[in-house]
Amino acid sequence: MPIDPMLSEYSDLLFMGALTVYLLAMAFYALEYVSGQARERETVAENENVPGTAAVGPRSTRRTGVLGDSVELPLRRPSSRTSRSRVDRFGRMAVSLTIVAVLLHAGSIVLRGLATARWPLGNMYEFTSAIALAAMVAWLIVLHRTAERTPGLRQLGVFVLAPVLILMFLAGTVLYAQAAPVVPALQSYWLTVHVTTVTLATGLFIVPGVASILYLIKRLGKPASLAKRLPSSETLDRVAYRTTAVGFPLYTFAVMAGAIWAEAAWGRFWGWDPKETVAFVAWVVYAAYLHARATVSWRHMRAAWINIVGLAAVLFNLFFINMVVAGLHSYAGLT
Repeated sequence: MPIDPMLSEYSDLLFMGALTVYLLAMAFYALEYVSGQARERETVAENENVPGTAAVGPRSTRRTGVLGDSVELPLRRPSSRTSRSRVDRFGRMAVSLTIVAVLLHAGSIVLRGLATARWPLGNMYEFTSAIALAAMVAWLIVLHRTAERTPGLRQLGVFVLAPVLILMFLAGTVLYAQAAPVVPALQSYWLTVHVTTVTLATGLFIVPGVASILYLIKRLGKPASLAKRLPSSETLDRVAYRTTAVGFPLYTFAVMAGAIWAEAAWGRFWGWDPKETVAFVAWVVYAAYLHARATVSWRHMRAAWINIVGLAAVLFNLFFINMVVAGLHSYAGLT
């Protein structure tokens, strides 16, 4: 079918709009993070300046008691409450902007599919864009399910958005491809099954990868200015484990679906092609992480390091193997 240039152009505009709104959301996440630090310093300073009962300072007042004696009462300080509401407002605006950006982002992918009359996961641009979208949807779900129990978790949005924005910048520049039909080798319903599950799993793995990095920072206490503002190490570890536990079955199914597609396309289930090999290595690493997380002597920092290695393997497979190493999966940058 012919390509619809108008829908393709609208898809690109929505992509750029989503990237812009993500940048704004990141700015508000950063404002919440920085304002939270300032509010903590202000609270500490106020606590140090609270006057004693013997003297009357500028932050206190006297009232006459029931027996006619003078009772000293500290003045209420509305500044802390005002600062707290301002910090919360920054965070709420960041989440709202993230939701708007996700909707724009999803619209961009849908219009890309309509413009090409195919499943919109046929090249590196579309694949990377969809991975970024999956990561942000996963982040919103994590935030929705845990924000009430962990108020400080929302401030991690600035760290989750950092790799997502890098992926989107690469997708919109280096990896961008004009809307076009896919090569005959990819014209299969397995494109929908295999590539979609790989996309979802890869996007999901970004969130626990970031959480594990922050977990190590929290446990090591370096840099101290960053470590003290992070949620507890238990919270970060729990986010990393639970998100990986969701992504791993998807990734397992993706590897199995890829093997079935390989048998249909090339007459063998597994041929140790570079992409297949690295995908299997990543699967082993994530299986090792889940096993280590359930082992007492490995469940803390060692498990976090394994999780980070797993994310590195997935990203290595996404970029280096797809774009540099020649193999059966090399379709001019196609997955």
